[in-house]
Amino acid sequence: MTDLLAALLLGILEGLTEFLPVSSTGHLLIAQYWLGERSDFFNIVIQAGAILATTLVLRRRIWELATGWGNPATRDYALKLAAAFLVTALVGLPVRLAGWELPETVTPIAWALIIGGVWMIVAEHLAEKRGDVATITWKVAILVGLAQVVAGVFPGTSRSAAAIFMAMLAGTSRRSSAAEFVFLLGIPTMFAASGYAFMELVKDDALGSENWGEVALAFAAATATGFVVVKWLLGFIKAHRFTGFAIYRIVLGALLLLLMPAGA
Repeated sequence: MTDLLAALLLGILEGLTEFLPVSSTGHLLIAQYWLGERSDFFNIVIQAGAILATTLVLRRRIWELATGWGNPATRDYALKLAAAFLVTALVGLPVRLAGWELPETVTPIAWALIIGGVWMIVAEHLAEKRGDVATITWKVAILVGLAQVVAGVFPGTSRSAAAIFMAMLAGTSRRSSAAEFVFLLGIPTMFAASGYAFMELVKDDALGSENWGEVALAFAAATATGFVVVKWLLGFIKAHRFTGFAIYRIVLGALLLLLMPAGA
């Protein structure tokens, strides 16, 4: 397989998994075991492509939040997004600086996939007992911000899964409402995380010798694929449970434990 084709496949994989509750980090690490390891810069750039896709899908909602401060409901929602982002930043930055993160190897990723799958099934079951609640409360906003930090500590957890199911457990039982809040929150969160990681690489003079053609191709693939996936997922969850994703995580985690070297 050529390096160009490998870059294309990695970009498509990032777009497919970034906002599905299956862990894009876990999938990329697994894929790079066969397709060849890539630089941190490459991984940051293709993640930014997936974030751009979400921004494009939710552009009307973002514009509404940016220009609708005269509407109390819109202003309240925007402030809750800001609060959740601040919680993630204020808690997550010290955690990152302290190096509190499990190694990105097969065993912790596999267990995170399995435990996360079980958590999804339990959380959705408990949330459905409350009925159809669409409101985002301050409690939901704060706990979703913390859930994003937890996902950063445990590779394979999935930021979107941790945050969506925390929102559902904390009171927002409607899947589509929880997912929209988490996707909107993911835009500033992940742009900030990508920007911070990029600055670290520049500071350490670690950009390396990149093949910019491969980077551009992977970025474009992540953006295009991510756009399709986010649009599909927002429609899918209005009438379907997350059970299929949970089962997929559990099966994938079990297969990784059985078939791949523990330290890979």
